[in-house]
Amino acid sequence: MLLSQLLAGCSGQSQSTLTVRSLSGSVPPQILNEFRKGLSNAALNVSPEAELQTLFTLLQTWKQEAKPPSASRWPSWVPFVGSSEAAIPDLVTLGDYWLEKAIQQQLIAPLDPTQLQGWAQLPLNDRWKAIVTRNAQGQLDAKGQVWGAPYRWGSTVIAYRTDIFREKGLQPPTDWSDLWRSDLRRHLSLLDQPREVIGLTLKKLGKSYNTQDLGSVPDLDANLRALQQQAKLYSSSAYLQPLILGDTWLAVGWSTDILPIIRRNPNIAVVIPQSGTALWTDMWVRPAATSTASSLATQWINFCWQPSIAAELALLSRASSPAVLRTDRASLPQALRDNPILLPDTAILEASEFLQPLPTATVQQYRDRWKTLRQAVS
Repeated sequence: MLLSQLLAGCSGQSQSTLTVRSLSGSVPPQILNEFRKGLSNAALNVSPEAELQTLFTLLQTWKQEAKPPSASRWPSWVPFVGSSEAAIPDLVTLGDYWLEKAIQQQLIAPLDPTQLQGWAQLPLNDRWKAIVTRNAQGQLDAKGQVWGAPYRWGSTVIAYRTDIFREKGLQPPTDWSDLWRSDLRRHLSLLDQPREVIGLTLKKLGKSYNTQDLGSVPDLDANLRALQQQAKLYSSSAYLQPLILGDTWLAVGWSTDILPIIRRNPNIAVVIPQSGTALWTDMWVRPAATSTASSLATQWINFCWQPSIAAELALLSRASSPAVLRTDRASLPQALRDNPILLPDTAILEASEFLQPLPTATVQQYRDRWKTLRQAVS
């Protein structure tokens, strides 16, 4: 076939495609199929990745490989001869933990909130807006640009063995202060994360997860040492197996890890601490290496924020949606209303916080406290 015939055949294919790299499991197939039904002369191509770290690394790779439009003599839609930009998606899943670095390294481009119909409806005193509105250094800035569209969220929770607690006559945990109980000594699994462990200790003391001067909290070090005596292990990836086996009685972990476990293990229950907890959110971001913003990408973000879709996503994906929190609870599915992890009590949610980016000096304080804690003699 002559090249002119190849070009003519390709130019006749006018169907546009929305390409998405998502975190595996964060958007169920049912949601994808719903979106596809509403497309006219367009297609949706979703490629899942198992880890947020992988997605962040891909953003770095695309930034390094991106070339100016003039670098290739052929249009990117010509098979086999287009530039590497053809592989760069319109949208990528990114967690709020990675947002500061992604902005600083210029891996992503800002979004236009005037094109996002659900932006004004994000819940809870605009905290979901605040976590993605940042300056060019990746710091929170009410006058900054919008760098992501949050579509799901979760929290740090407490899971415990109901059968062991019942057999030993122990009171179920309700708040962070229960981690310091003498009857739980050496029976806890804690996350191997300084912001999480130091943060929950701050919360127990009535302070913020985002406290910037740890030296201003006089009881902090003593409480951290006492918590060290309670822990049997620290892990961010293998903390649930010991709980399932009964080697630990209680574990601090992330809701998306624990919700699937309690469905298969009736002896494990989960609670959100009454004094509030740490929140995280996954969001859609636009790779900086993409040439222009896609109208299909905007359509996808708005679709994810529709109340009915948000409720379906929460029930199917192990994580709630910000849009659910602005929906009348009476109109939500019963299964969602009855799930206190996906739909927490409003007072608990109001007391909870995102882990915000901290100044360099404060980050060093957390590192120093963590090093001291982990090196402590048991």
